[in-house]
Amino acid sequence: MKYLTIVLFERIGLLLVLAFVLTRIPGFRSLLYREFSKRMSFVHACMFGMFGIAGTITGVVVEGDSVVISDFIWSVGEDQMIVSSSLVAIVIAGLLGGPVVGFGAGIIAGAHLFYLGGIGFIANSLINPLSGFLAGLTARFFSNERVISPMKALFIGVFPPVLQMHMLLIFSSNPDDRIALVNTIGLPLVLSNSIAIAIFTAMISIVLREQENEAAFATKQALTIAEEALPFLKKDSPREMAEGIATLLYNRLKLAAVSITNDREVLAHKGLGDDHHRTGDKIFTSLSHQAIASKQMQVAYSRSEIQCRNESCPLEAAIMIPIMDANDTTGLIKFYFRKGQHIRPVELMLAQGLGQLISNQLNTIAADKLKTHIRDAELRNLQAQINPHFLFNTLHMIAALFRKDPERARHITVQLAHYMRFNIGLVSSSLVSLEKECQHVKAYIDIIQTRFASRLQINFPEMDEARQVLIPPSTMQPLVENAVQHGLETVAHGGIITVRIERLGEFIQITVRDNGCGFPENILHRAGQESLTENQNSGAGLFNVNQRLISLLGESARLHVRNLPSGGSEVYFAIPNK
Repeated sequence: MKYLTIVLFERIGLLLVLAFVLTRIPGFRSLLYREFSKRMSFVHACMFGMFGIAGTITGVVVEGDSVVISDFIWSVGEDQMIVSSSLVAIVIAGLLGGPVVGFGAGIIAGAHLFYLGGIGFIANSLINPLSGFLAGLTARFFSNERVISPMKALFIGVFPPVLQMHMLLIFSSNPDDRIALVNTIGLPLVLSNSIAIAIFTAMISIVLREQENEAAFATKQALTIAEEALPFLKKDSPREMAEGIATLLYNRLKLAAVSITNDREVLAHKGLGDDHHRTGDKIFTSLSHQAIASKQMQVAYSRSEIQCRNESCPLEAAIMIPIMDANDTTGLIKFYFRKGQHIRPVELMLAQGLGQLISNQLNTIAADKLKTHIRDAELRNLQAQINPHFLFNTLHMIAALFRKDPERARHITVQLAHYMRFNIGLVSSSLVSLEKECQHVKAYIDIIQTRFASRLQINFPEMDEARQVLIPPSTMQPLVENAVQHGLETVAHGGIITVRIERLGEFIQITVRDNGCGFPENILHRAGQESLTENQNSGAGLFNVNQRLISLLGESARLHVRNLPSGGSEVYFAIPNK
């Protein structure tokens, strides 16, 4: 018995080597993820059935009290019995594939045992499909587990050999001789089979963890590269973008070469073959056109599929990843390899994930650009609008001045021309220098002070520095206008508006202060944050200014509004001093 146990463990070692090879077959992964279909169930049943036959062939033959050792078992005498580990493969088939796969594999292995004959061939033939079916039913109790743990598999593996011993006694015509045989082979079979099943499940768990680790690494690498690629994707020049992406991918992934193309030509190539894979070359590979047309990743495993015209090209395999923008294929990322064997599942997974991430980023960037253009157009349209009442009142005032003070009338006419010219030119620029903005405000102040000379005074500082600091156009004038129309609305005389421009560290703070009635408490916290209706002191001007500041200079440039303890209000904001 001891000798038989040692021999069985030696033979099972060979079987486990075959099992390790089996776990490396790509189709085996569908069993681990329980992706079943009729075709795959048939394939797996045949695969495990052949595995069971291998366990039979590498078994041993028992003749009387002796063990007959041979390299492989091709035939069995009538007075001999096969002792093998075929049940290991059949039980694993049932545990992984369910009753159908287990039963199918058992039929194949059992048919082979029936063909070989020998003592107890009927019991040996029947135990295989029965064990596979029962193992498949048992696996349903562990359906929440991707792979049964080795300890559970060890426990389950005890029962098939025990059942086999019972069937040997049931189908025996000479029970006394069969009992002696069962006593000889029973314990070695139970030990070897159960331990082999436990080792096999542990091996599967290791393979599964390897796949999950590879998937996690590929996902992490794809996310990292996609984040690093963002600055290049934002470039307006397709060639600059392609050059940056190709360099990044080539350095990060250590590939033989990387190419970036649009739907017509190569935009950039980094790595081997750059002497004949050149920028500007037309796309002629059929798989490239297929990837663009189908919007699906294509893989070339041979030089003939790459269709390179240079016979000495060192590149023999490639992955072609379509890049999508607004649901259209705008180009390809090509990963080149020296050999087709270098394309592993992890490379395919990485390529597919990277293509999706970059496509999503391009769509997001395009959407952001479109929103920015729309918002910029809306803001410039608002900036360019001239209040018709302001224009009519100013022209009426100029007409009256020509009778009383022609010189003053000419000056106001010039200021109105500057004011209108500035507003009309707003549509061509998102930012202007602070000096130009101040000139615009001064033109407005000259016109307003002429109209309300007896009612208000506007103090505006002379520019001495920070003249070239950039500011959204028509930002200060609406604040002064708001103070005139609403802050001093009830002030008949003695109204004062003060504009201050101060340097505060890395920022320039601009403040507009008045000594009027201030903001009503019920709208103070909403001023500049919402577009208020006219009966709420017309907060549309403040809101538009605030939106422009935030969209063009960032959150730190937003408007701040407060009422002063001495009366009146103050509106201020800060712009970067660059």
